[in-house]
Amino acid sequence: MSESTNKADVVPGIREMLTRLIALPSISSATPDWDHSNEAVVRTLAEWLEPLGFSVELMEVPGMPGKFNMIATLGSGPGGLVLSGHTDTVPFDDKRWQSDPFTLTERDDRWYGLGTCDMKGFFPLAIEAAREFADKNLKQPLIILATADEESSMNGARALAEAGRPQARYAVIGEPTNLRPVRMHKGIMMERLAFEGQSGHSSDPSLGRNALEGMHEALGELLSLRSFWQEKYRNPNFRVEVPTMNLGCIHGGDNPNRICANCELHFDLRPLPGMDMASLRQTILDKLQPVAERRELSMVFEPLFDGVPPFETPADAQLVRACEKLTGHTAHAVAFATEAPWLQKLGLETLVMGPGSIDQAHQPDEFLELSQLDPTVRILNGLIKQFCL
Repeated sequence: MSESTNKADVVPGIREMLTRLIALPSISSATPDWDHSNEAVVRTLAEWLEPLGFSVELMEVPGMPGKFNMIATLGSGPGGLVLSGHTDTVPFDDKRWQSDPFTLTERDDRWYGLGTCDMKGFFPLAIEAAREFADKNLKQPLIILATADEESSMNGARALAEAGRPQARYAVIGEPTNLRPVRMHKGIMMERLAFEGQSGHSSDPSLGRNALEGMHEALGELLSLRSFWQEKYRNPNFRVEVPTMNLGCIHGGDNPNRICANCELHFDLRPLPGMDMASLRQTILDKLQPVAERRELSMVFEPLFDGVPPFETPADAQLVRACEKLTGHTAHAVAFATEAPWLQKLGLETLVMGPGSIDQAHQPDEFLELSQLDPTVRILNGLIKQFCL
């Protein structure tokens, strides 16, 4: 038995790996009381990857103490394949779980636990697929990438794009897609609009400047823009073929007999591939600024977070064709957003495909079907053979 095989034998099996990962809280949240470091997760992954011959680098996310990206590389060369996943999970409500979210629990041919499908479950399967290649002479590198804070800020992926790492040619992000390849998704923008006017007695409108009336006019402009964009842009690959805008919440004023001095709206916009987020924001600003000026209102228009750009890989891309052949499914489009746009910025031909269903993600009693395990390892093995050997 070779030394490499001996090293591979010390790496735990899939179930033990996932049990350990699920037991490590790594929630990311904009709410500080919920937010956790992901350091224990990436160090555990490194503990398994190094015996297989991977060179492991941990990169702290700038300005986010305790948050790390991990780049683990087997082999060398100018191209190669990245298998990518995020290490964080969403918060949870333990009162709605039938079992401990941090204990891997098997029932009904499923593994239950926080992150089983979204998406800690991908890492043990990627490592299991890599195990076969520990003693092989790879012509191109195999890279396992683990990111921080996908569920909240996407700052882990942003930091990688800014650092220009990793360098490779192809990338598969193992988000839960029931092992069906995904080559495009919409973006997501969440925006804040606030007007400030002047309060006064409601019996004399000239005593104030009504922010709520200004917002009423602004709402009309936004809905008009929505109609314009939905007429101009359409993509039949998506179940909802048009870009959407949702007016999510609004707050303003304090009393019926007082002129409203402040009003604030939060809304989201989900652009299609080909729609540029900076241009969309500028178009909105160009429509709303005149409303504020006409009504002598001060205005703030800003993103609630930086947003996720839309993503698309061409249908005839080599990675798309390879994944379609291995899975037997035609690549399709989904509504949820991923880290794919940032891997694309690195010049990687990118596709989203992994075990589990997005329907279980962010839900109580999140689970991964045991029937997904072997097919995932088989498919990832096929990709490694094609793009690294």
